[in-house]
Formats: sequence, C-alpha cells, structure tokens
Amino acid sequence: MLFLANTSWLEEGPFALYRWQALFSDWQLFGKAFLYTILLSIGALALAMCLGIFFGSLSATQNKLFNGISRIYVEFFQNTPLLIQFIVVYYGFPLISPMLTFSTTTIAILCVGLYHGAYISEVVRSGIGSVPKGQFEAAFSQGFSYADTMRFVILPQAWRIMLPPLTNQVVNLIKNTSTVAIISGVDVMFIANSWSSANLNYIPAFTVAGLLYFILCFPLAKLARKLEENNKKAYTR
Repeated sequence: MLFLANTSWLEEGPFALYRWQALFSDWQLFGKAFLYTILLSIGALALAMCLGIFFGSLSATQNKLFNGISRIYVEFFQNTPLLIQFIVVYYGFPLISPMLTFSTTTIAILCVGLYHGAYISEVVRSGIGSVPKGQFEAAFSQGFSYADTMRFVILPQAWRIMLPPLTNQVVNLIKNTSTVAIISGVDVMFIANSWSSANLNYIPAFTVAGLLYFILCFPLAKLARKLEENNKKAYTR
C-alpha cells in the first residue's frame, strides 16, 4: 500500500507521466519557439548595443544638447514598463497611420532593443567615466575627432570594465523577450502558455519553458561573474 501511495503521483496530478509524454510529443513546438527566442534576442541585442554605445558616448560629451538628448532617451525607456511600450507600438501606432503597422517580430526587436539600449547606455557612460580624462586630452592633441577618440582610444580601454555589466544586461534582455507573448509572438513563453491552456498541462509546459531560459541565461550569468572577478584581480595586483 505504501508503494502504491508513493507511485500514485506518477499516474495522477501535475507531475503525472502522461502529462510529460503529451508535452514531449509536441517538442517541435517548443523547439521552434526556442529558436525564435534566440532570434529575437540576437536582433534586440544588436539594436541595443548600437543605441547603447551611441547614446552612452553622447552622454559623455560636454555639449549640453547632446547630453540632454541622451538623458531624455535613457530616462524615458528606463522609467516606463516594457509591456506598455509593446502595447503602444502594437495597438497604438496603427491608429496613427497604417504605415506604422509592423510585424510582431519587428515590434519585439524594436521594443526590447530600445528598452535595453537605455540600460546599456548607462553601462557605456560609466565605462567611459572610468577612463582618465588625460586620455581624451592626449587624443585631441593628436588631432582626433570626438568620434575617433571614442572609437580608437576610450572605448577599447573602457571595454574591460563594461563587459561584466554588459553580460548581465544580455541575460536580462533574453528574459525580457518573454514579454513578446503579450502580442502573440511565438516565443517560448507564448507557446508554453497556449499549449498548457489547450492541454491543461501547466506544470510541464512552464517547467520546460523555465529550463529553456535557464539554458540560455545561466552560462552568461556565470561568464559575467567570472569577468567581474577577473577585473577585481587585475585592479588589486
């Protein structure tokens, strides 16, 4: 009787074997969603890095106009929820003009990229601030423009300092791609939600979804910690 009681969870309940068998029979849905999530992450990261480096560099200038533009961008996207940004672009923009109607994938890359670009901008600004001002003066004395100074002198030196927090931002970006589910983007979270609702198998679906995000995020989180430790060792020698 005790043995039967201990094995009853294999036949009934949220962890019953038949529920997992049903999920693995539809593994292709989750596989495609996993690849779609990777695609969104790569596209959004490329946009976020471009915006982050651009606005982070602007924020380090002495020009009040450029500095102000950078602060407006950063403050706006850091202080408004990503979900609201999705809703405004997906539902609101087409009401303004049909020309502003975009595909779900495009909206996801734009919204997540713009949102995390603001955070990466702050990482870049902090990294630039850690470089001695004498490096700017030396570059300007050699006839470098501000853009060339950033490209060839400042950013290569700041890169080592920026890399750990940048890696953490990549982890956050990957997790935030799950918000595309609100506009029916077929990512891991959307498939887990729709599949579990149709099959009433919530625990297996969201367990697998969590595992897939873990597979993407855990190595990056470990890398960020390792890079941070390496930086501490380099500056304490």
